[in-house]
Amino acid sequence: MALVRPSLRLWPSKEQVADELNAKFPGCAKAYAVDVADHEAVQELGKQVLADFGQVNILVNNAGVTRDGLLMRMKEEDWDTVLDTNLKGAFNTVKAFMRPMMKATDPRIINIASVIGLIGNAGQANYSASKAGLIGFTKAVARELAGRALTCNAVAPGFITTDMTGELPEKVREEVMAKIPLSSFGDPADIAHAVLFLASAEARYITGQVLAVDGGMTM
Repeated sequence: MALVRPSLRLWPSKEQVADELNAKFPGCAKAYAVDVADHEAVQELGKQVLADFGQVNILVNNAGVTRDGLLMRMKEEDWDTVLDTNLKGAFNTVKAFMRPMMKATDPRIINIASVIGLIGNAGQANYSASKAGLIGFTKAVARELAGRALTCNAVAPGFITTDMTGELPEKVREEVMAKIPLSSFGDPADIAHAVLFLASAEARYITGQVLAVDGGMTM
């Protein structure tokens, strides 16, 4: 299979995104810096966001890191870093915003998981565990908050064209592509559209679900 290596994308900073949004809708966006693994810092961030905007309707947990390596050689630090960011980070943000969100209009929590949390992957025991844990967390939160009409769902991206996948060796890309029925990597916009749907009023009757956006990889 002949593959064309995608060009690498330089993603804008959170400040640039906020500036672009504010240029179209003045005062609608503000960038914050926080370590999502730091529980107290995230709780303080929650208070600041509420002070700045008054209400939170939608929470998207998208923070994630990788520290890949075979389990036999994996350092405890690499395990902790990935679990603290990918899983504990979502716990911290939900704790920071869940009470005010219970009083919001059409509140939504959307966690960005991964197909690796569904099928596992050699060399990513920490990442797989964090994303599988995030899926379980999503379902538990969905049950706990359903009585407040607050939905909680997860999106599980497959292989998406980013700087990270652009650095994969050609042989690895070919092996991955052979496992994708649609025979292509996804685009970041594919994930954004899935999140947009789950955040919309049209998704009000969907909760506790995992939407795999993976070209059919996990079907």
